[in-house]
Amino acid sequence: MRASEITEILDRPISRELLARDVLRLAYVAKDGTPRNIPIAFTWNGSEIVMCTTKNAPKLPALGENPMVALTIDTEVHPPKILLIRGRAELDAVDGIPEEYLQMNGSYEMTPEQRVEWEAEVRSLYDGMVRIVVTPTWAKLIDFETTLPSAVEELVRQRAEREHA
Repeated sequence: MRASEITEILDRPISRELLARDVLRLAYVAKDGTPRNIPIAFTWNGSEIVMCTTKNAPKLPALGENPMVALTIDTEVHPPKILLIRGRAELDAVDGIPEEYLQMNGSYEMTPEQRVEWEAEVRSLYDGMVRIVVTPTWAKLIDFETTLPSAVEELVRQRAEREHA
């Protein structure tokens, strides 16, 4: 998929709405060769998805061995809006707490006092974290109004051909 196609999909209003959500699902292959699909907080910086995790997270050796990932961001209403993204995870170990981690957790409802307590707890727990950075190499938006899953698109095309035959 060309970069311009990815940009066009990610710049759509529904995609921007989904990229502003709090949690996505990260799919990757574990060290034992089995698939994993986990919820994880994220932020979108305009060109990359950034997730943060502990330095001892089991997903890190797996992503180091096989960095190819699939991400899903969707809604819980009908019809669902679904943004599918594929890419390569780059691991960036950092000292302290990445700004993205504080940003991605900043949307939860907390009083200013709770926020101060939460941030102090985070800073006392982690001496560093790992940023998981994914630059999209493929993207698809499914909104069930203007876009459909590819298998459903094929069925719609086949039905139209039957009706015109």
